[in-house]
Amino acid sequence: MAEERKRRKREEEEAEEWERRKRGRRKRRRRRGGEEDPVDVLGEEVMGRVMELLDARSVARCTAVSRAWRGVAAADRLWAPKCAELMAGKAHIPRLTMIPTASKLSTYSMTIADGKRTRITKEDLCDHDWEFRFTIAAPEYWRNLDPSWKHTGPPMRRYFHPDGYHSADPHDAVWGGHECTYTIITSFAGNGCIRDHYVRINRWPPMKVSRKEDWSWELSNHLYRYNSIPDTDKKGCTGPLFPVW
Repeated sequence: MAEERKRRKREEEEAEEWERRKRGRRKRRRRRGGEEDPVDVLGEEVMGRVMELLDARSVARCTAVSRAWRGVAAADRLWAPKCAELMAGKAHIPRLTMIPTASKLSTYSMTIADGKRTRITKEDLCDHDWEFRFTIAAPEYWRNLDPSWKHTGPPMRRYFHPDGYHSADPHDAVWGGHECTYTIITSFAGNGCIRDHYVRINRWPPMKVSRKEDWSWELSNHLYRYNSIPDTDKKGCTGPLFPVW
């Protein structure tokens, strides 16, 4: 008897849900002046196939049409390949893409925003290895110590550590084994916008921060520059876990 009551209750709930959906479809038709909603006519499966052919911006706009359209346009199945396409060929993949509870649509949106971010964090500095090169403005004596200038070897490398220490490879002719620390300076204007942002090594000239199209970082001043090395073989991702704007 208990099983029979459960079965009847389940059937009643399914019937009520079906009626609610029919009423919702009638309301959508009335709002559209009697026109059929494509989701009702074609079905969610076919609409999903159609949206697979659209670019990400167009699919994102579809989520604002109605609740039924959002149910199709926000599906993880639709956004997973778009996320993979977005991240293909990028030098660094943001760590916030690893948030397990985030939908693929949210991941895509957060990744786009993070790729445009020019405010560097300690996590960004420490997660990457950096190539170090002198500029043409540096003294010739310094440039002669740089193997990439003389074409006798690859660029020198620099490393940032969470405790504020800054290091180089052993026997680096420029480094000389001296102690170095780094500081990230960020100042804000009255409206909350960033007014000044740079990284400084000891008392050397500040290095301005910039971002490239492949999401790699560059720190530079008139004497030298640092370029983040793409972490193609590195497991996991880089940068802060949560959005930083």
